[in-house]
Amino acid sequence: MGENLVIVESPAKAKTIEKFLGKDYVVRSSFGHIRDLSKKKLGIQIDNGFQPVYEIPTDKKKVVDELKSLASKAKVVWLASDEDREGEAISWHLQQTLGLDSTKTHRIVFHEITKPAILNAIENPREVNNSLVMAQQARRVLDRLVGFELSPILWKKIRPSLSAGRVQSVALRLIVEREREINSFESKRYYKVEGSFTPEGSDVAVSGSVEHRFAEKEKALAFLESCLNACFSVSKTETKELSRVPAAPFTTSSLQQEASRKYGFSVNQTMTIAQHLYESGMITYMRTDSTNLSSLATGVAKKVICETYGEKYHQFRRYKTSSKGAQEAHEAIRPTDLERTEISGTAPEKKLYDLIWKRTIASQMSSAVLERTDLEISAPEATHPFHAQGKRVIFDGFLKVYIEGRDDEQDEDLLLLPALKVGTGMSYNRIEAVEKYTTPALRYTEASLVKKMEELGIGRPSTYAPTISTLHAREYIVKKDCPGTSRQIERICLEKGKLKATVKTEVIGKENGKLCPENIGIMVTDFLEQFFPDIMDYGFTAKVEEDFDRIATGELVWNSVISDFYAPFHDSVCRTEKEADVINARREIGIDPKTGKKVIARVGKYGPLVQLGEDDDPARQFSSLGKGQLIESLTLEQACALFELPRNLGSYKNQEVICSKGKYGPYIKYNGGFISLPKGADPFSFTYEQAVALIEQNAASQANKTIKEFSQEGIQVLNGRYGPYIKKDKDTYRIPKSAGDPKNLSLEACMKIISESASKKK
Repeated sequence: MGENLVIVESPAKAKTIEKFLGKDYVVRSSFGHIRDLSKKKLGIQIDNGFQPVYEIPTDKKKVVDELKSLASKAKVVWLASDEDREGEAISWHLQQTLGLDSTKTHRIVFHEITKPAILNAIENPREVNNSLVMAQQARRVLDRLVGFELSPILWKKIRPSLSAGRVQSVALRLIVEREREINSFESKRYYKVEGSFTPEGSDVAVSGSVEHRFAEKEKALAFLESCLNACFSVSKTETKELSRVPAAPFTTSSLQQEASRKYGFSVNQTMTIAQHLYESGMITYMRTDSTNLSSLATGVAKKVICETYGEKYHQFRRYKTSSKGAQEAHEAIRPTDLERTEISGTAPEKKLYDLIWKRTIASQMSSAVLERTDLEISAPEATHPFHAQGKRVIFDGFLKVYIEGRDDEQDEDLLLLPALKVGTGMSYNRIEAVEKYTTPALRYTEASLVKKMEELGIGRPSTYAPTISTLHAREYIVKKDCPGTSRQIERICLEKGKLKATVKTEVIGKENGKLCPENIGIMVTDFLEQFFPDIMDYGFTAKVEEDFDRIATGELVWNSVISDFYAPFHDSVCRTEKEADVINARREIGIDPKTGKKVIARVGKYGPLVQLGEDDDPARQFSSLGKGQLIESLTLEQACALFELPRNLGSYKNQEVICSKGKYGPYIKYNGGFISLPKGADPFSFTYEQAVALIEQNAASQANKTIKEFSQEGIQVLNGRYGPYIKKDKDTYRIPKSAGDPKNLSLEACMKIISESASKKK
């Protein structure tokens, strides 16, 4: 046993740190928190100043015993959990639970897991910061109070197994409000006019558009007619030099957003990859709201930029963090060694590291210099001018390394315009009026939701990913592709002195990977907004976060903040329990044209459904709503379509082919068996030919499934998804590689494998 025991919170972090310390140091992991609020009842003594009742979970008792034993033998114990409130609380719980002697216990912190950072931390130990611990304790206690008192209300008034949370519920409200905004949006038609022109003496086409929107087809047509014999020329030209500055280094929020835009990573996926990069010593701590870079980092960045791109590409920059409650003492997310341009690891790890490296380097580079040219093309006959804009890069600066992504998916291409003077004649090649429709705000992606939460001051870097994961786990929201709607789009084109109209079908409003509320999420949101307006108020939630920040700096006492919150909250809980009725979303949609029966959408025992017929109709039918289909926006046509399942597609080899939808998705029922439809297949439009092909494919697969069979003993050797295996009755057994070719297995060999596997299971 070494003289020093270093305790960190994760095994991966322990493994990395162990490389940097000598034989006198033993590094062990606590595997996260070793104590939490008691799960027996509330776990908080409300009448005793909200003092928490902590307990060691069963799965942590062995870890605690081992750490106690090691700590008792060590001369010095170093608490090296992360430098944030959660990490500080882990160190405090270790100190309390292990009964560590304060004279031989040191708290050390570092922003990166590198040898210089670790050794520097050991040379500069400190005590556990009690204010940070109390801020974490306040959050934990408040969240337990809200969940413990709100959730049972939801169970009684809506449905069992629901939950509410101080941050998750307002995040859910954002998604519900955006969906309602989209559903209530009235799209308006207009015509946009665009044209292509060629300057006299040139063969370079210049594209421009009319800024005015034509609300009516007749007015757009009249404008095109005025352009028929018009003499266009350049009526105005203006050139400006623009400077474009690089984006700040990554915070947790901006990393989540950019990884989503560039690679389609979910918030949780980004944090998992970043955690691994941090614990491997590749990047600095990944939960931060600071955009600061250390002087060491800016110095290395300068060296890399000057050596790689030249001195003119370097510009020292210091960024100011704009997010509320940002901890400026922390650093932004950056590579620990900026001279390391590539790493070994998985493809996602390489991608994320490359993104972080480029963003960090770009943040210390010179501004890009662009030249923007604005042209106005007009004619005396035409009532509106055309505007064209072009850009060219004079000096690329940071653009040589990195361009930040955009949420609105606009094109980053730079259009170069020819140098033209006022009065230059412009002959039109083609002028087109395109029918368009106004569109509502986009639904949130995980990344844009995080951005909105950060803007409102809801949650902090450590809470974004868990909040969104909880909403998914509770099935309050679903991440899906929204198909949009098909519309007939008219184009009126003026070309070679003639007008020609064409009509094409286009899809409008298509969105991919967007967060949509489920019916139960809407019900919970409406209920909480009605009875707990404070909990659902964005400003109130942000103020609570600010109070936590002030507890962390020692300005506020933690249990006073809890007391101020709890009294009115508890009164609302008691009042709601007495006054609120049981909620059940129910909407009469209309009359089914085929049967003349009433169509009702409501929530049933197993989720949202549509009902054909009144409640007292013994012949009424039911059909479950699909993912993302909402009771409040379901149309009669969509509801009636749900009753078209099961569909009889015909007969194949004297057996009926039925297409339907069940708990695990759409399927084909044939000859007493069930075959799942391919991913993305629509059971309402699945054809007979597709079904027969699926049946034959399944039959071929089943024929190749059986390798060997001992029917009297009920034993089969089968091909499975993960390789060959043995099946006896309903039990399955893995075939070890030492058994050789499964085709040559004897009955005795199969029985031996079964016997040995059963012995291991026992």
